[in-house]
Formats: sequence, C-alpha cells, structure tokens
Amino acid sequence: MNAQDVLNTARTEGVELIRFMYCDFTGVQRGKITSVDDLANRLSHGINLTKAQMAFTLVNTVVPIEGMEPVGELRMMPDPETFTILPWLPSHASMCCDLVESNGQPYDACTRTWLKRIIQRASEKHGIRVQAAFEDEFYLCRQNPQTGRWEPADDSGIYHETGFDYQGEYLTEMTRTLRAMGMMPEMVYHEGGPAQEEISIRHAPALRAADNQMKLRNAARAVALKYGLRASFAPKPFPWTFGSGAHVHMSLWDEKTNKNLMYDPNAEGAFSQLGRYFVGGLLKHLDALVALTCPSYNSYRRLQPRAWATAYRAWGFDNRQAAVRVASPFWGREMATSNIEIKASDSSSNPYLSLGAMIAAGLDGIENEIDPGEPCATDPADLPESERDRRGITAVPSSLREAVSAFRADPLFKELMPELMWRAYQQVKLAECEAFEHNDEEFEFKAHFDVF
Repeated sequence: MNAQDVLNTARTEGVELIRFMYCDFTGVQRGKITSVDDLANRLSHGINLTKAQMAFTLVNTVVPIEGMEPVGELRMMPDPETFTILPWLPSHASMCCDLVESNGQPYDACTRTWLKRIIQRASEKHGIRVQAAFEDEFYLCRQNPQTGRWEPADDSGIYHETGFDYQGEYLTEMTRTLRAMGMMPEMVYHEGGPAQEEISIRHAPALRAADNQMKLRNAARAVALKYGLRASFAPKPFPWTFGSGAHVHMSLWDEKTNKNLMYDPNAEGAFSQLGRYFVGGLLKHLDALVALTCPSYNSYRRLQPRAWATAYRAWGFDNRQAAVRVASPFWGREMATSNIEIKASDSSSNPYLSLGAMIAAGLDGIENEIDPGEPCATDPADLPESERDRRGITAVPSSLREAVSAFRADPLFKELMPELMWRAYQQVKLAECEAFEHNDEEFEFKAHFDVF
C-alpha cells in the first residue's frame, strides 16, 4: 500500500481519524491523531513532536538529556504499508511511524529506524532474512467494585478448559480482530495464571513482526475494554502468580535460495551450525540484551529460577527453563518450521529495540563463530553450582540497574547504536530505577499494570 492507497481507503471506508504511532524507550506506545481531511498533508510532511518526547520515563517524568531538550522538533513519518483500520473502532485507523529530524534526516534515537539498519546489516553482510514473531502473554482483569483494585477476571488454572469458556467471547473477538488487521492468529488460549491469556501469530519479516507487536498489544487492550475488562501486559502484575512474557520465535532464511538456515537434517536436533553460532551470540550478549528485552523494573520479578522465564544463561532443545530454546519442528515441515525461542523477553519492551538487539547479538555470534557450549538438557537451576560453572552457565542480571550496567559495558551495542540512542536509553532506564527504588512495591505493581 502506498500513500495514495491510504488516502483512497480512508475515504471509501469512512475513516475519520488516523493515529500516527511510535514506541519510546519505556516500551509505551505513543502518538498523535490527524483527521482524514488533513491526511494527505500529513502523509507527506508528518506530524510534529518535541525532541524531549523520547526522554519520558514510565512514571511520566522527563529526564534532562543532551540532544533531547524541549527545544527542537521531530516529525512522525508514517509507513503507508502499516495502515490498518481498527476493527473495534472503524472510524479510526493507525500507522506505525519513523521519527525524523525537521530537515527530513533520520533521527538518531528512532528505534524503528535502528531495527531497519540491523535488518539491512543481516541482508547485506550475510544474505540473511530474519523471520520473527512475538508470543504474548497478558492478564484480563476486572475492577473490584468494593476496593477499586484490578483483579484477574477469572480463577481458571493452566490450560484449563473452564478458562476457554470464561473468556471465550473475548478470545473469539480477538481472533477476528487480528485477522481483520492482517495478522494470522495461530494459538489463542488460557495460560498459567488466573485469566492469563496467550496469543501467538504467524511469523513475518522482522520489521513487520515488530509492527505486529505494536498492533496486537493495542488490539488486546481495546477489545478488553468492550467487555468491561482491562488487559495488562505487565511482566509481573501480581506477585503471587505467573509472570507474563513475550517470547520471541526467530528463524534465519537465505535470501537467494529461500532456505531456512537453522535447519540441517544431519546435525544434532536438525539444528545447524550457523544456528548454533547465532545462539552463541545471544548467550554472549544476554546480560546486556535483557536491558532491552526485559527493560522494566518489574521485569526482574519474572526472571527467577523455575519460573519458566529465564534465570540462567543457557540453551537447549525444547528446554523451557533455558534462555534460548531450540523448538522442535513440525513433522513433515522440518525445514519450514525450524526456529529458536528467546524466552528472556516481555511486553514492556520496545519491539523495535528488542528485536534489533536480538538480531545484532545473533549476527555477532555468526560473524565470530561463537560456540554456545553444550545444550542443557535439564533445568539449569537443578544443576550443582560446580556444574554450572564448568559449563559457563551464569545467572542473568537480577535487576534493571544491573542489566543497564551490563548494557553499558557491552561494546556491541555501543558500536551499533547511534551515540544518542545508546546514551539516552541508559539515562531513561536509570531514572526509572531511581523512581521505583524510592517507592514501595504497591507503587511499582500499579504503575506497570496501568501502563502496560
């Protein structure tokens, strides 16, 4: 779809308002709205935005960052290919945007632009196309009329069929909504916690996968509102039950032959050596990576041993306690379905930063032939400490502050990110650490529940 297609579709389908959306360092989706009457102008010239907007924190404070002052202006430039009419509110449509300088040049802190550069690096340097999909978990909640608190909307257990019935109408409407928005739902079901849902959609090229993550989170929250519910993607909205992840499935494809480069029928688990190198890069940079893939203060309540998330820097075949799982392919479709799952990921992340960082780390593994070590066939937490030491299986950071320190110390991201992005991201995250460290747990849980 091009700009003229957008204009024609908006007019013929009765769209009145068009949301121009971007994602900031907090992982929050933000934007502005134009009317259809001014859409032609905005498609060409964008919508203005202050440079200070990328310096906002999760608690709506503004960090004083050089290069992100309230003086100066950006433009949100929409990608026409992301134009989507919102099924729950068909008078509205949305588009994902790149942030550019007022002179039209790319903005150094635009996360969507950075993902595009990493994708280009994979293509030009390695001839690789990256396919990816986010696998979202979230809670459906109802407000207690007596206390005013948001609580899980049902009490069904993991994969329990009662949960399918409790939220059956919601799950049906979500499936129809995602399909109408151009996504293909694959799995839609009740997860481990009470009223915790999981939705996975068909994989797509990396940029579209990140755009889809933006659209899916918006859709889940909007459809929930129709049922008097609140959908929260917070990593750990309730301290007494399961956390919510956004596991990322990823595969690498040869651009010339269109073959899955992670598949080798003669290798252990049919997982190729190139795939192993990619995993090696992910594990090498994992401590820094989680600052981008699990980037909220609340994230580290989820990254605990035996929590089916990530507590240790390990990988394995179908090991759901490892940071990286090599997933079993489907019978008869082994080449097409070979992929890895990165479990150290949640929906408080900016999907462009998160996915770009995963690809960058994996490519470093390929370029430097980083061996990931032997696959772990058990829960790393069950191994004796001496055995973990022998295998190089170390604990991931236990706090956002620790993860940011690892991010700062890792030369890969400093090399690949524009200096403004690399520096400002740390400042925003450390300001969030300060805010939550000086408040109580109730403040933390409420802030993350409300925002995500």
